[in-house]
Amino acid sequence: MPAILDNDEQLTEDIDNGATPLPFPPVTKAHILHCSYNYWHPRFRNITPKARLIPLSKPFLDYLRADGIVLPSDEDTTPVQWSDRGKSIISAPAAATGEDEDDDEDEDEDVAAEWRDIHTAISKTIAELGGSVVPKLNWSAPKDATWMNSNTMACRVPSDVYLLLKSSDFVTHDLEHAFDDCVDSPESSIESEEISYALVLRKTIEKINPSLEFRCFVRGRKLLAICQRDLNHYKFLFPLQNKIRDIILEFFAVRLRDAFPDEHFVFDVYIPPPHDRVWLIDFNPWAPRTDPLLFGWLELLTMDEPPESLSQPLDETKFVRLSIRGSEGCSSTSGLEEQATEESEFDDNDDLDADDDDDDDIEEEDAEEEFWLPELRLVRKDDPEANSFSTPQYSAHKLPRDVVDASASGEGLREFARDWEKLLAKSQEKDQDIQSSDEE
Repeated sequence: MPAILDNDEQLTEDIDNGATPLPFPPVTKAHILHCSYNYWHPRFRNITPKARLIPLSKPFLDYLRADGIVLPSDEDTTPVQWSDRGKSIISAPAAATGEDEDDDEDEDEDVAAEWRDIHTAISKTIAELGGSVVPKLNWSAPKDATWMNSNTMACRVPSDVYLLLKSSDFVTHDLEHAFDDCVDSPESSIESEEISYALVLRKTIEKINPSLEFRCFVRGRKLLAICQRDLNHYKFLFPLQNKIRDIILEFFAVRLRDAFPDEHFVFDVYIPPPHDRVWLIDFNPWAPRTDPLLFGWLELLTMDEPPESLSQPLDETKFVRLSIRGSEGCSSTSGLEEQATEESEFDDNDDLDADDDDDDDIEEEDAEEEFWLPELRLVRKDDPEANSFSTPQYSAHKLPRDVVDASASGEGLREFARDWEKLLAKSQEKDQDIQSSDEE
């Protein structure tokens, strides 16, 4: 659920400035819970990437919510601390620095003492999934905190997981604001404390191509729109756009339309080469907190729906596949059924070519009259609006470059802090001199 905080803040600011609120249907707590990974994963696990779920206890959640970052060692109970009187400074364990510590203090400082079973489960899961995993909480992955982990989501030891989770605003939103702006009657109210939190560890896929991830918008159980998740221009996608749209539409009709409990939702998919199968990545709420990416929410809320006759589940025996504007259709429904029986891992085939077919203009017009297709929106090379996508993702959640460089060592950050204090002192002295001059 990227850009959770940014969208909410922007919509709130627009409403405060007199803008008319968007006509969203009421967002219930049940809808938010239905988009939680540990809710939907059991019923869709055959069409999702390989993952493991670890239930989280209250002591572990308290650790995530606590200020400062103290990391338990991956080998013993000696913690690695990331705090020094409120300043973000890494201090090595006493065993590494040669300092003598009281044994009793070491025991007291074992931050994982109350959730050692979770620590052990994370270590075992990382080993089971090939030595590298991508973490996620119920709704959000800590993509805004990758600067803390060498600009990657890949975690090879438990401390990498803790560092990302505790540094992420998105994870904080999951923990503290999951039910913000929800409308529920008092008798059906669900409190945040009742959420069953789980840590999702997904196998790191080194060859995953972000250009083949797509966000899909469903309103009234009808797939209205599809767009790229990665906001960069990819030339090779344009010859494939009809094939991509067809296979996503078929995947939705066969797998998701009647299986997901809500009428309105957003889902993310990945279509690896040779683009004949679809993997489900995530569900997102039909709410302002979900980033509409290449669309606007007002556009999605008011978009025309397909005729009812064209939104029924596909009949495999009567399904006709047409090629429109020069790209062949998707694979058969039986191909999706075969996918569900296979192990959930991505293909390694990097072939991105699509066959071309030339249809007569009359055939194209007939197809457009008889068949409704959701809009697929891609980032175009010369699109002026694409300039706004050049800002690095989640930059609002990152620290200044000087702070990141200084944090490479404890002494570097101490020096940075001293320089900052001197700069503030000079600024205060200058302000005082100006004030004194004005009074004279």
